[in-house]
Amino acid sequence: MDIIAGFSHGLLVALQPENLLYCFIGVTLGTFIGVLPGIGSMAAIAMILPLTFYLEPTSALVMIAGVYYGAEYGGSIASILMNIPGTPSSSITCIDGYPMARQGRAGVALFASAIASFGGGMIGMVVMAVLAPVLAQLALNFGPTEYFAVILLGLVAASAVSNGSPVKGVAMVVAGLMLGTIGVDITTGAERFTMGIPELRDGVSLVIVAMGLFGVGELIVSIKANASGAHQNQIDYRQFYPTRAEWKAMFAPILRGGGIGSFFGALPGTGQTVASAVAYAVEKKISPARARFGQGAVEGVAVPEAANNSATQTAFIPTLTLGVPGSASMALVIGALMIHGIVPGPRLLVDHSDLFWGLVASFLIGNILLLILNIPLIGLWVRLLQIPYKYMYPTIIVLICVGVYSINNNVFDVWLTLAFGWAGYLMRLFRFEPAPLLIGFVLGPMMEEQLRRAMLLSRGDPSVFLTRPISGVLIVLTVVLLVWSILSALRAKRRMRGAMRSAE
Repeated sequence: MDIIAGFSHGLLVALQPENLLYCFIGVTLGTFIGVLPGIGSMAAIAMILPLTFYLEPTSALVMIAGVYYGAEYGGSIASILMNIPGTPSSSITCIDGYPMARQGRAGVALFASAIASFGGGMIGMVVMAVLAPVLAQLALNFGPTEYFAVILLGLVAASAVSNGSPVKGVAMVVAGLMLGTIGVDITTGAERFTMGIPELRDGVSLVIVAMGLFGVGELIVSIKANASGAHQNQIDYRQFYPTRAEWKAMFAPILRGGGIGSFFGALPGTGQTVASAVAYAVEKKISPARARFGQGAVEGVAVPEAANNSATQTAFIPTLTLGVPGSASMALVIGALMIHGIVPGPRLLVDHSDLFWGLVASFLIGNILLLILNIPLIGLWVRLLQIPYKYMYPTIIVLICVGVYSINNNVFDVWLTLAFGWAGYLMRLFRFEPAPLLIGFVLGPMMEEQLRRAMLLSRGDPSVFLTRPISGVLIVLTVVLLVWSILSALRAKRRMRGAMRSAE
């Protein structure tokens, strides 16, 4: 009853005209900023942060939250229409969203993305309201060994994202891990694999890798395939919305993606990209339609979007209850709260209950506003595909270059993005999927950091990963998943050989 009473009180706070207005402004700005490649939710929050200094704390937090999950939804639009991740976490949506757009079903993909984002957001809201204290306590039990085990499980699962040979999937994950080691060693301070280039001392930006592999790489493929300049995207408005079978196919992935995203969002430092990648890998393993993943499966759009948006909501759990940022963007939220004299931590739910429950209720209102705002705009977004290629290609290149240049105001980043674009094109020629590489690149540095911490705390004893209960269970699950993947690959190879023999 305390939860119901708290949420009811939060609705009264969130529905105050001032808070409602700032919620609408937040989700609207977030959506349009998220569409722009390379900006991302963190940059979006940084842009509006000075404006919140003059607002009441609750209004400021509601507006920041609206920008945060609005930008995450907006990032999926560019991913689906142009294969350019608007935000790093939406790079997983590219895998099935863009093929759907190429098949003339961009409207269905955008609609599925909106519904999945809403469903995931609602799951995240419920988890935050009901399980915030429990998940915060669980997050406290996660040390370096547990984080390492979770990331290792994610990396093994990432090899499942690749279509075709599992060996190629593993090779791409390893390539991503190696790419993530470029830069200054976080422990010793020594430079690694920078080849004497000063711009690589801080490593390679995730935005550069994502833009190059998915944006520029796909653009080169498209230019080669459409050299005549004729536009080949045919939009069938009779199939603008999901069919009854697609509605049914989306339901379970949204629930699973929302659950996985809620868990990873509540773990400090993991974030939406990890949640989306793991949710996609898990769904591809268990889905009866796994053969269609990567070729335009509506489930492949629904599950990462649900995970992404639920993780966005639950990232506030460790931020508000522990004072530990759930993601990089949440560090800005903590800064905004402290400027208003509010210290995040266990006392926040007691001393500032209006702020906490008002924020939770604003998630419901904000996600409804996103549906109202974006579903009517699906037609506008889809019409972007009718722009002739001779105008579309240079526009996309300019957007990519501007977005990448804005990260560090460095021309070197633009050249590096173009280099990754050619690498992505070569990967497609040799049927190597770039998605596992991106996942390995994201998770690799985090895994290395947690491994080193765990080994330092255990004084070099590797058995600590098996003796601690949570990490031990996760390691066992990783081994089971790895064995299952190997056996599945061997069975598929035997079936292929049997089919070839019978054909002879």
